[in-house]
Amino acid sequence: MFSLTTRRQFLATSALTLSAASYTRAADKPNEKVRVAIMGLKVRGKTLAPTFTAAPNTEVTHLIDPDPAMVKPALDALKNSASPPKVETDVRRVLDDKSVTALVVAAPDHWHALATLWAAERGKHVYVEKPVSHNLLEGQRMVQAARKYKVVIQAGTQRRSQSSVVSAREYVQAGKLGKVAFARAWIAGNRPNIGFAKPEAPPAGVDYSLWLGPASGGFTKNRFHYNWHWFWDLGTGEMGNNGIHGLDVIRNVLDLDAPTKVSCAGGKFFYDDEQQTPDTQTATFDFPAGPGGATGCTVVWEHRVWEKKGQGPEGQGWGISIHGDKGTMLFDGDAWKVRGGDEAADKPKGDVVGEHVRNFVASVRGEAKPNAEIEIGHKSTRLCHLGNLAYRTGKTLRFDAKTETTDDAEANKLLGREYRKGFELPAV
Repeated sequence: MFSLTTRRQFLATSALTLSAASYTRAADKPNEKVRVAIMGLKVRGKTLAPTFTAAPNTEVTHLIDPDPAMVKPALDALKNSASPPKVETDVRRVLDDKSVTALVVAAPDHWHALATLWAAERGKHVYVEKPVSHNLLEGQRMVQAARKYKVVIQAGTQRRSQSSVVSAREYVQAGKLGKVAFARAWIAGNRPNIGFAKPEAPPAGVDYSLWLGPASGGFTKNRFHYNWHWFWDLGTGEMGNNGIHGLDVIRNVLDLDAPTKVSCAGGKFFYDDEQQTPDTQTATFDFPAGPGGATGCTVVWEHRVWEKKGQGPEGQGWGISIHGDKGTMLFDGDAWKVRGGDEAADKPKGDVVGEHVRNFVASVRGEAKPNAEIEIGHKSTRLCHLGNLAYRTGKTLRFDAKTETTDDAEANKLLGREYRKGFELPAV
């Protein structure tokens, strides 16, 4: 595992083979199209492809996935586009194309940072799905890359562009909810038992080494499409998968920065299968008083991935509640209402994913600022990492926002990871 004793060496070492190259940015030539490559087609990439195609003066030029079975559904989603995109298995070949303006990283969590850094080094802008990183040190490096290479890196936390979340922030920041001392986000849903899978050969045509990238391990069906979420070397569990959305909304609405204390309870209490991440988890974050922390508050994330639909808090499978002395703001899906206060309410307007993508494209063109710039994405993702660290160590952790380290040596060893040869994280 990564050790703080090697941190300086880690930060100074890069095995990246891509050389710096000249590039053209849309912001430099505003009349040119924003040419987008999409990496990872199983779920989010396939969903985002037509959304990017619909953005003004934007073209999806490349689809990238090491599994050829993922290509046709993504091409079908783009069947109405003017010209079909090129298909590649290796993102590095696409980054060699100087005409590509931006990379969408929708691959699994363990690829997010590396693909982003490779793109940034080449002057490509990046739209990276949530959680933005597999571990906390990767997020640091991504922020550094955005600053050094002067590229836009937008996190795929689309609620940053949602009208109802903007209005919720304005409502709370105007003091209409009073002093807010507690907020809670949750998901309760019935995910299937994944059982136990035996090692086997990857499906025909799959470049599994490329799919693994920075990670390691042999192929099993459970460590492949989607179920990779539940293994620590590939994913970040339900907290990184869905907790990031609720925690980001709370951090946004309450203008929170970093917690000072993190604790977590939970475990594999329900399913008898080979998932490593907890099926039941409650993480608690204490935020300080002062700038960015208002009067100080506690934020809680909880998930129970085995619970029947409609049996979660407030009868909702996914939700957020923000508690002030003048009332409680409840998010039901993406709409909110105030209970016990002035009964204010709002519903989202427009296509939130489309708004977020259009904001990214406008930022690339120099016409706007990104609503979820990578530092915002890193700070929200950081909560997921810290919650998981508290769970994995079984300890209450004190967090130092300046050094982005905890007071526990065992937890600090998990701030980074070891990288497979040829897929090391580049220095910035």
